[in-house]
Amino acid sequence: MSFEHVDFAELYRSDPGVISRAEHPPEFWDGRAAGFGERAARSEYGRQFVERMDLDGCSTLLDVGCGPGTIALAVAGRLERVYGLDYSPRMLDAFSERAKAAGHSNATPILRAWADDWSDVPVCDVVVASRATAVRDFEAAARKLDAVAARRVYLTYPAFGTFAGDGIRRALGRPHHPLPDYLHIVGILHHLGMHPRLDYITEKGRFDGCEGFEAFVGKVRGLTGDLSGAEADVVRQYYETHRGELAAERMRWAFISWDAAPRR
Repeated sequence: MSFEHVDFAELYRSDPGVISRAEHPPEFWDGRAAGFGERAARSEYGRQFVERMDLDGCSTLLDVGCGPGTIALAVAGRLERVYGLDYSPRMLDAFSERAKAAGHSNATPILRAWADDWSDVPVCDVVVASRATAVRDFEAAARKLDAVAARRVYLTYPAFGTFAGDGIRRALGRPHHPLPDYLHIVGILHHLGMHPRLDYITEKGRFDGCEGFEAFVGKVRGLTGDLSGAEADVVRQYYETHRGELAAERMRWAFISWDAAPRR
């Protein structure tokens, strides 16, 4: 079978990692909004993302899955208008609060989910989807991104379908299927005629900077949810065995971009 005959969109939709992946409700992210703004302000990942974008000739940007505005607010001072789109009201509150604190009167929040109607979402020169593309149907998501982009689209996707923290999941007996490899994303975009470009961003892992066991187990609970007594013992043993390796753990993202289809 040739590359052109591979249905990457269907392979993606039917992948066990996509089918089994939990879809968090807005309340999940509402409960995690506190503190996200502070982390966004010092994000090395955000700096790497922004430096890879070409904003020449652009005046507007839409940040899909914006959270506290890690990307949009980093470039708001260079553009006429930035929009932050998210389905978590509390994340949008954080976006607006950070914009106000920075003096950005050109930042507009939009409460919307991937599955919602986007017919009134403004078309912008640049559209970004940073760490927000682990969706059920990537082909549909790519079409939506392209439809609201006048010039360019930038997104990130887990480079090998996995996130930092898989080691502790396995130790707890909670392994999960990885997402489809990022080459599925490249294949889908290729078949859609979007001619993707590919780069990589590497950031510190989930457990970098943990000062002691309590900080570590707190981050594990944020990853896996509540722990039983026996599971807490497993986490402690894992920490004692691997704590020298935790700071070295890295998360790698595929940074994918394309030029939007010409407007008619």
